[in-house]
Amino acid sequence: MTIVLPHGVLFRGGEEGAIRKNLIEQNHIDAVIGLPANIFFGTGIPTVILVLKQKRSNTDVLMVDASKGFMKVGKNNKLKASDIKRITDTVINRAASPKYANCVSRDVIRDNEYNLNIPRYVDSSEDAESWDIYASMFGTIPEQEIHALDTYWQAFPALRDALFSTTSSGQASLKTGDVKNAITHHADVQAFTQTYLVAFGDFDAYLKNALLTPMASLNISKQEAILSHELFARLQGIALIDKYEAYQLLDDSWLNIAIDLEIIQSEGFAACKQVDPYMVTKKKKGKEEVQEGWIGHIMPFELVQKTYLKDGLAQLQHSENRLNEISAEFEEILDSLSEEEKEADTLKDTNDAFVNAAVIKEAKQLRAEIKQQGAFAEDSYEAKILRVDKLIAEEKKLKKVLKIDTEKLHLQTKATIENLSDAHAYELLALKWISPLLNALNKLPETLINELTGKVQSLAEKYATTYADVAEDIQDTEKALSALIDELTGNNLDMQGLAAFQGFLNDE
Repeated sequence: MTIVLPHGVLFRGGEEGAIRKNLIEQNHIDAVIGLPANIFFGTGIPTVILVLKQKRSNTDVLMVDASKGFMKVGKNNKLKASDIKRITDTVINRAASPKYANCVSRDVIRDNEYNLNIPRYVDSSEDAESWDIYASMFGTIPEQEIHALDTYWQAFPALRDALFSTTSSGQASLKTGDVKNAITHHADVQAFTQTYLVAFGDFDAYLKNALLTPMASLNISKQEAILSHELFARLQGIALIDKYEAYQLLDDSWLNIAIDLEIIQSEGFAACKQVDPYMVTKKKKGKEEVQEGWIGHIMPFELVQKTYLKDGLAQLQHSENRLNEISAEFEEILDSLSEEEKEADTLKDTNDAFVNAAVIKEAKQLRAEIKQQGAFAEDSYEAKILRVDKLIAEEKKLKKVLKIDTEKLHLQTKATIENLSDAHAYELLALKWISPLLNALNKLPETLINELTGKVQSLAEKYATTYADVAEDIQDTEKALSALIDELTGNNLDMQGLAAFQGFLNDE
């Protein structure tokens, strides 16, 4: 049995203390799970889950501090799927984990007078940053702080010596100026990356067999657990990669996959080739909901366009890029105008955009002047207005073409989906379901390597500026300020005050 209670029941005295004592002595408390604050609607207080059992073979209590694992959603905190998975796995396996979970004997709880406050048994606080005096003075790196990265050095045995050299007792220095390159190209790191890639080398084929082949009959409610078991098995023995981070990537993908599977199982595979009216809420001709094109029942239009209608999509992107370039050119011309030129009628009162009608009218007059007087200077106001006029015409034409091409591509996409072969439908499902997950999983080693690179660089930068450097900078600033005081003038009292301040700066 599990009960959700306010955090205070773990340590308050009186009747609550007596209840805790009885539950402990009768061996009914199996686990105590601390949750983040502000996780339930309407209350911001921290809460706990008590896991109670009538009969237990063991007498210890599993303490889990899950208060740090959550994401912010609006004003509330929310447990991610990976947070829930980590909690359930920890409770089921009764697994101790540094800064997260600990199995506490009944004798220890007795010694603490039945106080079940989780921080007494699980220290989840972050280690306070320390500063080494010697390193601060001489610009070295304390080996003790390098030791703090031991989880990385255990996975990459030769990397530490490749990055650091010992300079004196307990101190080291960085060997390379390009930390990222040194780490990325080190043999241990490359071997680690290769091991990871080999472990997931056929994961694509596995997912296709697990999702696509049996999609009409697979048990949707159980399939994510099957996939997560396979995911964890492939990560077994691969150091540093957080399997729950990988699980979160799986769950993020599974949310969409499960929806599609439910549609296919209830409506048939033909749903993959179906498009629906795209309805939007508008007040038009007395109707609140009107159709604005079409939307794939399962297949996203964008995915279909990227896969089978690349030329049409590229043309749209080219037109959109040119429109962005035109907007940038408008900004460039606006910035080049003088304050006097910005007073012209061709600009809006806010001076942040041109008035198209006024520009077109003035450009017409300017072209007539060119026929009589010749071309204007390139940087002149007149030349800029003529350039804006051409851009306005190009923009107008391009927007018209873009609207036509967009509608054409939209209808082509609709027709493509409705006429998909089964093979193409399977291909699109693989691209929608499997490819994003594989891409996200394949980035995990790179993310980890970047994290290590950042930590090593931060360690080097932490002591790069010594106390002597800071003192010298202060001294130089004081000298510069003192020299500026020499140039000041004022009445007698002001000068006496400045002289005293100058003496302070000069240590007189």
